[in-house]
Amino acid sequence: MGGRRSAPAPRPAAAVAVWALLLALLSGCSGGGSAADGIVTLRFQSLAWQKESVAATKELVKEWNRTHPAVRVQYVQGSWDTVHDQLLTAFEGGEAPDVIHDATDDLADFAHGGDLADLRALLPAALKADIPARSWRTATFGAGVYGVPFLQEPRVLIANSRLLKASGVRIPTPERPWSWPEFREVTKKLTAKGRYGIGWPLREPVSLTLNLGLSAGGELFHRGADGTVRLAFDAGDAVVPETVHDQVNADRSAARTTLGMGGSDTLPGFFGGRYAMVPLGFSYRQQIVQQAPKGFEWTVLPAPAGSAGLDQGVSPQTLSIARDSAHKREAAEFIAFLLRPPNMVRLAEGDWMLPTGTGALKDPALRTARYGWATGAALARELRPAPAQSVRGYPEWKDKVATPAYQEYYSGAIGLDELRHRLVGEGNRVLVRYQR
Repeated sequence: MGGRRSAPAPRPAAAVAVWALLLALLSGCSGGGSAADGIVTLRFQSLAWQKESVAATKELVKEWNRTHPAVRVQYVQGSWDTVHDQLLTAFEGGEAPDVIHDATDDLADFAHGGDLADLRALLPAALKADIPARSWRTATFGAGVYGVPFLQEPRVLIANSRLLKASGVRIPTPERPWSWPEFREVTKKLTAKGRYGIGWPLREPVSLTLNLGLSAGGELFHRGADGTVRLAFDAGDAVVPETVHDQVNADRSAARTTLGMGGSDTLPGFFGGRYAMVPLGFSYRQQIVQQAPKGFEWTVLPAPAGSAGLDQGVSPQTLSIARDSAHKREAAEFIAFLLRPPNMVRLAEGDWMLPTGTGALKDPALRTARYGWATGAALARELRPAPAQSVRGYPEWKDKVATPAYQEYYSGAIGLDELRHRLVGEGNRVLVRYQR
């Protein structure tokens, strides 16, 4: 299923209108629901996009249909780029798929808006027990659970093995990771003429900064007893931003040119030896396997640890059920089938991500040292809900306040005090409007 994906797009009226037309056509063709012969048809919208993940998902749907003749599942292809607008229109038009693939950071509006079914009474006990509480919290909004988190990816350091060994630095492991100060010193040692110790792809700086900031105890968003959320910038919130800022502007151990790049944009420079390390999502390993020049040696390292260890925020992929679905029980049974441990392993391998299920995580295929699978699996226990995914008003704060503020800070255009003022001062004014 879909690994890397774009952030939810804005919602221009024209796009909504186009989706309304497409959904009208789709609903006219699909004929979901119960037929005269009593066979139930479920529409399952999948966001799988990579060849292997699409194949794995479609094969599981075939297996279900072969073994459950009374409940047929119709595979519907969706897209990460348009899923938010498409679902928004589908819910408003009463034409939402029965089973919905999305991610936890996109569920808040739909959960609070009453578009999704509360899954607590629908899911089997075995599935509930297999997924840790910390993962369930990522899909919990208010008192309800509105998605089954099933795939997730930590951010890791992908390193050039040859350069790493030649530098003589200590090689970190999940048991003995680098501290943030040690990491800064390592990038200095890896820097040489024509080469930077690291290339930070920070075109979208907010989620990376906040998610890695959990390792230093940074939370930024603080929920009060009355449920309202306020921003506060404490010492832990400064550790990751200051490290990156100083690498770029003081040490010159991080490439300034990568600040405007996405993750994939850094790979040519990484393969060419311009950056000794790049911090990327776990699923980028597939791209590296496919694109690295012959003989290129690379390894997967844990991100640095702080006062909170290796804690890191994630927004897992989810499976939800539309509130208006006429067949919620059957939809929940299909989700439980799709996420049986062996099937969750197949989906994880197809997307080069980690399963949330403890049963699937024990599979030897996900514990091998090859391609860093074992390092990722060891990090699974450290993954927490992304700091702001359930905060109403977060998207506006991110786009209008935090993104330009972090970009200017990382480039050296503003200092830490100005960053703090803008994130908190301007940010709280945004959040207040959503919490009146």
